[in-house]
Amino acid sequence: MSHDTEHGTPTGADPRGEEGGTPAPSAYRWRWSALAAVLVAEAMNLLDTTIVQVAGPVIHTDLGGPEAAVPWFTASYTLAFALGLLTGARLGDIAGRRRVFRIGVTAFAVLSLACALAPDAEVLIALRASQGAAAALVIPQTFGLIRAMFDGDELPRALGTIGPVMGLSAVLGPVLGGVLTRADLFGMSWRVCLAVNLPLAVVVLSVARRLREDRAPVRPRLDPWGTALATAGIALVVCPATTGTPGPLGRAAMSVGAAVLVLFVVHQRRTARRGGAPLIEPALLRGRVFPAALATSTLFFAVMNGVMITVVLQVELGLRRGPLTAGLTLLPWSAGLAVASWAAGAYLVPRYGTRVMHAGVATLAVGLGGAVLAYGAAPPGTYPNALPCALVVAGLGTGLFTPPFFTAALSGVGPQETGSAAGLLNAVQQLGGTLGVAVVGGVYLAGDGTSRDAAQTALGTAGAVLAATAVAAVTMTARPRNRAGGLGRVGGHGRVGGHGR
Repeated sequence: MSHDTEHGTPTGADPRGEEGGTPAPSAYRWRWSALAAVLVAEAMNLLDTTIVQVAGPVIHTDLGGPEAAVPWFTASYTLAFALGLLTGARLGDIAGRRRVFRIGVTAFAVLSLACALAPDAEVLIALRASQGAAAALVIPQTFGLIRAMFDGDELPRALGTIGPVMGLSAVLGPVLGGVLTRADLFGMSWRVCLAVNLPLAVVVLSVARRLREDRAPVRPRLDPWGTALATAGIALVVCPATTGTPGPLGRAAMSVGAAVLVLFVVHQRRTARRGGAPLIEPALLRGRVFPAALATSTLFFAVMNGVMITVVLQVELGLRRGPLTAGLTLLPWSAGLAVASWAAGAYLVPRYGTRVMHAGVATLAVGLGGAVLAYGAAPPGTYPNALPCALVVAGLGTGLFTPPFFTAALSGVGPQETGSAAGLLNAVQQLGGTLGVAVVGGVYLAGDGTSRDAAQTALGTAGAVLAATAVAAVTMTARPRNRAGGLGRVGGHGRVGGHGR
């Protein structure tokens, strides 16, 4: 692996950093403060993905346009993000992950300001898509940057922080969106929800110079045909789903998209056999662990985003309570997620390993069941008072799931595969979130859009997807792989461990 020595520990110097802990022999001095910058960038992206969900109806009222544009305030961002992740990851392999990271954060900040000043819905949707493309330059670099700064036992600890930050940010986004929209700071209404990224980006850029540069050990080339096939396939599959229940033309487009993605896989394998540079490292898709991790991530984030959009739509459209009530309704989920993530990372995962992940799925299922019962117990047209209690349980399940998942998913990823692994994991997460909003939210809107029965049906759909998540998670941890040079390993008893490069 190639590292920039500009901020590295000089040869012969004491490798023990200033910031405590028991570092590995190659410990990087600024690793913990630089990790904080990486995590803020992750949080910034996830906040921006979900913060508009609550503000969407208010944006529509202010800017006008068709009601069908409301899902696109979020979906345009997540779709462009998902489409650009694989290319963004490869650009980091080629040009250096720190360099691409800083360029992406700068573009993200500028586009955030532009979104906050958007004059109409069409311009906002276009700017949100551009903002998602900028985020696609940032997020795939995080795994490689962390790997460049941490080693030994500290590496899985550092990687374990990503899951809780991602989960908590995703759930806090609607809460923050509701509070900021209601507060109407400086008379900006919903616009402050997008402008909030600016101070966060400034903080990230001020610390980003301390990141350790990192590239792939063997610098690859871009794969233009692979990029075109992947982009076209993903767009054809996701775009019809984002519009709700697709008609015949939409279903045909999704079928064509699936065929294009199969062609993409064939192209990647043929490119690798010929000694070329495929967009995805073929070794990642051998064995069970990483492919099952991709399926698990897709399904899990579909559940999470689908439940959130259902709650938001029911509160704002069904009960006419406004964005603040919608955000506060999701606050118990955030609290449960924060507590469970901390407990899982600090105590449970070191002792029980990936079994904590399965416990998280089970706990989330209990929370979803409680939410269905809460809606059933509430008289029509009234707020389901038991719903926050159910969402606490759902949040606990989400918090238990995320720390062991990301560590286990990356347990067998080698240095040359880091960029592809990061791009794929983030891409399927975004695709899952987009599909969750489209499918589960679409089930809710397919009803009368206001009744508790529609919410129960949508949550039941999310429960069915969660059952598939449980199957994928079991497959992921049943026969872990242990390839030399990986980020870590999952032991035979389900424990997550780590080793040096």
